[in-house]
Amino acid sequence: METMRAARFVELGKMVFEKVPRPELQEGELLVRTELASICGSDLHIVYHGTIRTPFPQRPGYPGHEGVGEVIKSNHPDFQPGEKVLCCPNAMISMTFAEYQAIHGKYCIKLPESDLPISHLLMAQQFGTTIFALRQRPADVVGKTVMVMGQGSAGMFFAYLLKRAGAAKVITSDLSEARLAMGRKLGADLALQADRDDVKETVLEQTDGLGVEYLVEAVGSNVSLLQAVDLVRPDANMLMFGLPDTEKPVQYNFNDFFRKRLTMHSTYGAQEEPGLASFRMALDLILKKQIDVSPLVSHVFPIEKIQEAMETAHHRSSNALKVSVEF
Repeated sequence: METMRAARFVELGKMVFEKVPRPELQEGELLVRTELASICGSDLHIVYHGTIRTPFPQRPGYPGHEGVGEVIKSNHPDFQPGEKVLCCPNAMISMTFAEYQAIHGKYCIKLPESDLPISHLLMAQQFGTTIFALRQRPADVVGKTVMVMGQGSAGMFFAYLLKRAGAAKVITSDLSEARLAMGRKLGADLALQADRDDVKETVLEQTDGLGVEYLVEAVGSNVSLLQAVDLVRPDANMLMFGLPDTEKPVQYNFNDFFRKRLTMHSTYGAQEEPGLASFRMALDLILKKQIDVSPLVSHVFPIEKIQEAMETAHHRSSNALKVSVEF
């Protein structure tokens, strides 16, 4: 029996390195040898907060869903062995923290020849989810003041996209100075440190006491959800993008929400978009060098150090932007 290296989620807050059997292929699937996989904020919520109920130990490679690798075997007519692919699996089948993945071809995009390293092309997965969110819930931000709560990689990409879409001022907030600094490079005009600055007072000062006209919550925390309603003006739109960090009900000031006539949307499921269109758009922007993602690739660990990689991504004292694991 052939084996592979993999990370396994064994209990809340703990992932371990193991050697396990390689997966078997089903019709339409590819056997992809993972070269690099990145840790997403949603992975951290799953591993540290248990936001998706799963039996332990979990399957090898879960919850990793951002990966690039090489096709070793193919049961899909559109892919051949030797091709490099971007892997965008949904949560139910995600296993990019494993050396080999059995993944359906509909969740893969062929990577063209490029002078960019694969670590840059891998950023198209997270980038694609933010493009998908804004395509699903279009908002006219031209000339407006907008807010992005959270400057993980998704929050940074939202800052870039909203500035690109014509926002006059993009305000961001986060707990990490390093992430706020990178967000400024990608489009943020004003970056607020959430545990040091008075975010509400500053936002109101910047908007003549009214609040922003459009807000993206890219954290998924109870604290940020509560604060979001205070940061927007009447008739504003709010996009709730961050994966929740709890399965419990979250209270917020419905009276303020009601009287401000606010609109709140959530978005989920970019991986099921036909043709992975948003991920392809993200990849194209990176390949054409319209966005420089190189500074985001801040930390890379061997898969054998998966727990250290997760801890680095989880703790803001590490100044991590995007943490990846390599095989």
